[in-house]
Amino acid sequence: MNADALIVFVKEPRPGSVKTRFLPALRLEDAADLYRALAEEEIRRTRPESGDYERLFFFAPAGARDAIAAWFPGETLVPQQGLDLGLRMAAAFGEAFRRGARRVAIIGTDVPWVSRALVLDALRRLDQHDVVLGPSHDGGYYLLALDRPRPELFDEIAWSTPQVLPATLARAKALGLSVQLMEELTDIDTLEDVRRAWAELKPMLPVALVAALIRALAQR
Repeated sequence: MNADALIVFVKEPRPGSVKTRFLPALRLEDAADLYRALAEEEIRRTRPESGDYERLFFFAPAGARDAIAAWFPGETLVPQQGLDLGLRMAAAFGEAFRRGARRVAIIGTDVPWVSRALVLDALRRLDQHDVVLGPSHDGGYYLLALDRPRPELFDEIAWSTPQVLPATLARAKALGLSVQLMEELTDIDTLEDVRRAWAELKPMLPVALVAALIRALAQR
């Protein structure tokens, strides 16, 4: 493996199983199309150039390998393992380091502004810090980079709450780890997120989805 790795957590864009916080303002199919568009943009922007890092796509659900392979042909696919997000991330980091990575970053697929340059910056910062975090506006984080497996960092975190970032920072402090924070970015989880980022978001989306979101925003 390349000395560095980028883990991408990706879901099969099945209607009804992704972007459910947009329901019922959006149809099931429109919510799935939104997830697909966000994921494709983020994956396009983080595509490595020769020698940058190797990408590993950790996918869910477990039976989605064929669908993800058809969506992103040629990528390295690994099923997510674990009962909650923390366990799944810890397992993914462990697998990446087992494959020979020296430094590893992880991203989801809800923040389409994450770029190759940002990932490289995060990995470089690990030369001076144990943990690098990219905060999101909702109290979570869009990127986490580690210099070695640290499964204890994911213990006792209330996932999918505004306390994820502060709890992670507190956990890192308790473990004696040095942390570097990157710029804050907006993830797209709600209609208010769409409204906040509309000028940047609109050009990334198909015309039909833009129309559906405009109708949903007008009703709020």
